[in-house]
Amino acid sequence: MKTNIFNREQLISQLPGVKKWDVIVIGGGASGLGVAVDSATRGYKTLLLEQVDYAKGTSSRSTKLVHGGVRYLAQGNIDLVREALHERGLLEKNAPHLVKNQSFVIPNYRWWEGIYYTIGLKAYDFLAGKLSLGKSTHINKTNTVERLSTLRQKGLYGGVVYKDGQFDDSRLAVNLAQTAIEQGATLLNHFKVTDLAQDTSGKITGVEALDAETNTSYSFDANLVINATGVFSDEILKMQNKDARKSIVPSQGVHLVFDKSFLPGEDAIMIPKTDDGRVLFAVPWHDKVIVGTTDTNLDDHSLEPQAQEQEIEFILQTFNNYLDKKVTRADVRSIYAGLRPLAAPKDSSEKTKEISRSHKVIVSESGLLTITGGKWTTYRRMAQDTIDKAISLKRLPKQPCRTKDLKIHGAKPTEDRNDHKYIYGTDQKGIADLIKEDASLGEKLHPRLPFLKAEVVWAARYEMARTVDDVLARRVRALFLDAHAAIDMTPEVAQILAKELNRDEAWRIEQVDKFTKLANHYCIESNTVTA
Repeated sequence: MKTNIFNREQLISQLPGVKKWDVIVIGGGASGLGVAVDSATRGYKTLLLEQVDYAKGTSSRSTKLVHGGVRYLAQGNIDLVREALHERGLLEKNAPHLVKNQSFVIPNYRWWEGIYYTIGLKAYDFLAGKLSLGKSTHINKTNTVERLSTLRQKGLYGGVVYKDGQFDDSRLAVNLAQTAIEQGATLLNHFKVTDLAQDTSGKITGVEALDAETNTSYSFDANLVINATGVFSDEILKMQNKDARKSIVPSQGVHLVFDKSFLPGEDAIMIPKTDDGRVLFAVPWHDKVIVGTTDTNLDDHSLEPQAQEQEIEFILQTFNNYLDKKVTRADVRSIYAGLRPLAAPKDSSEKTKEISRSHKVIVSESGLLTITGGKWTTYRRMAQDTIDKAISLKRLPKQPCRTKDLKIHGAKPTEDRNDHKYIYGTDQKGIADLIKEDASLGEKLHPRLPFLKAEVVWAARYEMARTVDDVLARRVRALFLDAHAAIDMTPEVAQILAKELNRDEAWRIEQVDKFTKLANHYCIESNTVTA
């Protein structure tokens, strides 16, 4: 029987064979996974530890855009936009099964907006260069209404169409984890770093970690430790120095998910300036439409942030300002909140929308490297810069970056996006084989969503899923698409998982209870909190 390199027990069994790692990465979100792939492809012995699951935090809660950032262009941040557009083009080539060329329409309700946005987006096209996804163009009112049939027509002059990327964030995270393992790295989720090991001079020499499944403690030695924990970065920094200055301000982004009927075409809507000066998107995604995001400064952070009442009202009111078919709270299928790790402001006057989204590599006196900021689109460049920095500090032997043209696990051009399994790319065959072996695995988990029982088995065997949350939130996206349907699926998913992972009845019951409580926070009637 073929060895399964994604098997958790097998990965753990490799640990004693490595006396010292070249690189230990803490954190399994976009930046951590990118660093692991970059490090492994350069030939460094790499270990990544994630406290819960890949993309459990911010990296599964994005607006699902691979984009240059039109608003950063308006702010004059040309270099950031150019870099992001370049990375957008690379990602579309390296993960074509996950990245889609998406048309966006900016509706024009003032006579001058058509000219203004057309000129601005021509600059956007120019900065994309050879990796452009298509030219922007102005369209008249009739054409705009044809493309966006639910759009408010009163006062409409026309629209401007431009191209950007759309993707599935946590699916990319899972595929990056698989890619890193295929390149020789060892990755373990549900494995929490509890402390940093330091020598007598205060230099970081490794980490202490705990396997959450077995409660077993481990000590790992390393030449280099990289902190890629996003909004949790300060917690790692305080392990090396309890007086470490606050470096991160969490900014919360909230998204509401509606049925496709509120945006039935293939186009997304970009609202460039809301009442408070922010940008709002309405994006088709997995036969639903995602509307967001907000930008709210928070003092605290958690793995499961909750939307504030004013954030929900802001999205509902703003979206309805542009629709003839009005949305209500009852139409919300799921609501999710994510936290962006923004650099702490130098003074209290700095607002989150003014804080730079560019990434930074921070070098501590202890030798710890921390990668902060950035976004999914630039994850590869963030990783390259982090490892290049380590090389420049002579912490690693010099090796060139090899990720620019590296195909990500599952990479396969997608023609038919009507079959929801397109996101698996080359792994679609494996799922089909499971169904051939057992026809019952071809059954749907819920009538309102397309996901099959076979996908739960696949997630457990080949995608390192260990809990119902891992499956329904990040392997299949049920929780983000229809929270009530995800709750209905829970008993069956727990049963399939228990069989795959050889768990007992007590574990199954606990999983059902745990996930149901978590999923309730994605239902609008029980999610919201007051600021």
